[in-house]
Amino acid sequence: MTTPSPALPQHDSPILPTATLGVMGGGQLGAMFAMAAKRMGYRVEAVSDVADCPCAHHCDRVHVVSYEDRDQLVEIARSLDVLTFEFENIPVAAARAMQAVVPVRPAPEVVHTTQDRAREKAFLVENGFACAPHRVIRSRAELEGAVTEIGLPCVLKTAAFGYDGKGQQKISTTAEIGPAWEAVGSGECVLEGWIDFDCEISVVAARGLDGSTAVFEPSRNIHANHILDVASAPSGLPEAVASLAREMTSRILDKLDLVGVACIEFFVTRAGQVLVNEIAPRPHNSGHLTIDACVTSQFEQQVRAICGLPLGSPRQMRPAAMANLLGDCWRQGEPAWAAALGVPGVSLHLYGKRDPRPGRKMGHLTAVAATIDEAIASVTVARQLAAG
Repeated sequence: MTTPSPALPQHDSPILPTATLGVMGGGQLGAMFAMAAKRMGYRVEAVSDVADCPCAHHCDRVHVVSYEDRDQLVEIARSLDVLTFEFENIPVAAARAMQAVVPVRPAPEVVHTTQDRAREKAFLVENGFACAPHRVIRSRAELEGAVTEIGLPCVLKTAAFGYDGKGQQKISTTAEIGPAWEAVGSGECVLEGWIDFDCEISVVAARGLDGSTAVFEPSRNIHANHILDVASAPSGLPEAVASLAREMTSRILDKLDLVGVACIEFFVTRAGQVLVNEIAPRPHNSGHLTIDACVTSQFEQQVRAICGLPLGSPRQMRPAAMANLLGDCWRQGEPAWAAALGVPGVSLHLYGKRDPRPGRKMGHLTAVAATIDEAIASVTVARQLAAG
């Protein structure tokens, strides 16, 4: 990774409470970051391209501006003591311009690497991290050749701006090559070999200015319609597998020279192999259970890391499970929150979004219990009761 120029603002000393923290993005990850920061005595300002966003309920100020307006973004940066991200799909040129006047953590180069699948895969291969076989695709002819090399089934993904299954097409037969190319688009794509995995896990970790890391327990993730449905920890994996996932996560953050919080998503094969799927240079949906289950949440870790403070303990105090609340839960009207909260150990987190569209993340439930099976059962029942 590129070492920042000495001319850039460095702030080697801790950024202490009462300082102003900036967050790029106005979504729920930014709102939960703001809640953690405000509790610690910081002022928080969000930069969002929409005014009516979750951050508006918790930040001291929301700057409504286009992410393409570099001059305005630089002016906003002048009022901040440090800037971080709650989502990575922003123009890197704008982040670099802001870095000239305020510390940006993680650095724009980290965002540049991880916001594009082709660059991310190249980083993983270059640094020896196991991932799915893949090819970068720029034309239908290249796609046809890559399918022959990698084999069927496989998955075609857009190189940029994909999340929650958007911009992805599974290819099971040669007849599906053309429709997949048309569906994903004519831009740069990545074709990945299909992994017959045993489970999907993710590991959230924080890395400080001094290079220290704090790694949370891996969570086992269940998806529905390509959207995370339930995350639970401990994962129940053999310790050798969980330890390898934690160790790989630490090494990836070190290689990126990342300061802040990141999540590494992995496939675990039936043979126990751990393959990197994606890198998110920010807090992650699967890490929400850390709010209720861990000594230090992923959001407090983000505050500590970007401010140069000692990282907190990631120790998980009790088994926990998190279930996403999508707009679908509102199909019969306002969900039955009293019934859901009647389940022992269950906590409710709503994001303040007005329009409960199907598939839209409106909030989540977390359950803590004596065992992981009890936690999963409790959060599942609570969500069923809420939906009616």
